[in-house]
Amino acid sequence: FLSVTEDLVRRRAEHNNCEIFSLEEISLHQQEIEKLEHLDKWCRDLKILYLQNNLIPKIENVGKLKKLEYLNVALNNIERIENLEGCEELKKLDLTANFIGELSSIASLKCNIHLKELFLMGNPCTEFEGYRQFVVATLHQLKYLDSKEIERSERIKALQNYPEVKWKIREQEQAYLLKRAREKEEAQRRMQERKDKKQKQMDSKLGFDSPDSPQEKPNEAEGDGEQERCRTVENDEEDRRFWEEPTPYTPESRLETHRYIEEKRRAKDNTRESKKREKPPWTLVTAEGKVLNVNVPKLHFSLKDDEENNQIILDLAVYRHLDTSLLDVDVQPTYIRVLVKGKPFQLVLPEEVKPDISSAKRSQTTGHLVVTMPKAKEIILAKQKVSASIKHSECNTQKKNTRSGQVEKLEVDPSKYSFPDVTKIIQEKERTGQGPIKLQPQKVTEVKKSCVDFENNEDV
Repeated sequence: FLSVTEDLVRRRAEHNNCEIFSLEEISLHQQEIEKLEHLDKWCRDLKILYLQNNLIPKIENVGKLKKLEYLNVALNNIERIENLEGCEELKKLDLTANFIGELSSIASLKCNIHLKELFLMGNPCTEFEGYRQFVVATLHQLKYLDSKEIERSERIKALQNYPEVKWKIREQEQAYLLKRAREKEEAQRRMQERKDKKQKQMDSKLGFDSPDSPQEKPNEAEGDGEQERCRTVENDEEDRRFWEEPTPYTPESRLETHRYIEEKRRAKDNTRESKKREKPPWTLVTAEGKVLNVNVPKLHFSLKDDEENNQIILDLAVYRHLDTSLLDVDVQPTYIRVLVKGKPFQLVLPEEVKPDISSAKRSQTTGHLVVTMPKAKEIILAKQKVSASIKHSECNTQKKNTRSGQVEKLEVDPSKYSFPDVTKIIQEKERTGQGPIKLQPQKVTEVKKSCVDFENNEDV
């Protein structure tokens, strides 16, 4: 059975920072609780306790809650009012839609002198003749019964007829208790029948699943499919029988219905889990070692060969709002693999790359994943372009550099010239010491005549 756990109480105490010792109100409705316990030890300061729509068969372990003012145990399996004498501050008690047939048990509420409201609607005892008169005459402190105010005249009349009403109630109560005893016996018999039937089904399945004849083995897949279909039909038939079978509304039938629904849900979850496990893994690399192109997440992508920077760029259109922690990028020399929420995207590269200096970034606008992968073969095109441009602009350089007239070239191995170039320093000094350019018009005109016949004379 399911009982009240500390973890459950802490989760339901979010409004109190998950602290339970100082808790004043807690809602534990619809938690399938079958036993009420621990709350009188953990939450001594409770004032309001909601326990509606569970499977609680008995009011217990709440007698030490001295400050409790409102207890709601509607829609449970309670058959008797008891163990509430210790709840000294109890003002409101809701027992709607339970199975209380022992109406004389309300006498235990006489001790709760502050009790003003009582709800017993939907209980078998409300069908008894003289039910309201009996309750009004028994509990003098009550102001409201089943949401209806108790008038002073009504109480006087109930007290006048109390001996006669009490005798009638006791007779009806005895008849109800005999009926309940028969219902309990019937419920036990039905439960035993269901257990025996289930055992037989299990035995027959075990006999069917382990055939001795080897002739059935070749058609194993077909047999499994047929077996699955038969099982579905059987389950549907069982479902129909269970829900169409007329049963009395009792605590046992309510509990049995809950158990049946829970069993079906577990079976469905197990089937789903087994199907998940049976799902074959994705083939990313063949047995021969061949890497395959795979796009399980079905994302758009583009692969660009950036020759200028000697690198390959992959632009993968991952979802814009996808968290980056759900992406796993693995760059290999010949292929790239990206796991998007566990689903693989794999692409074979046209050329070998360097994984150790590759980089992956997310676009801030589109959210795309951009992976930059430098190529393994180093082809530096930028320097060649620079040297070619120098050759083409040699004449222009000579015109501008009128004093030196020499074209400066990049040195491939600078270690050969470790000593400083003193001549250049002197030239620079001489250049600064010369007069204005307009005093040397002949030199400029000579340079403009022809670039080919130009001769550099350092003495000039």
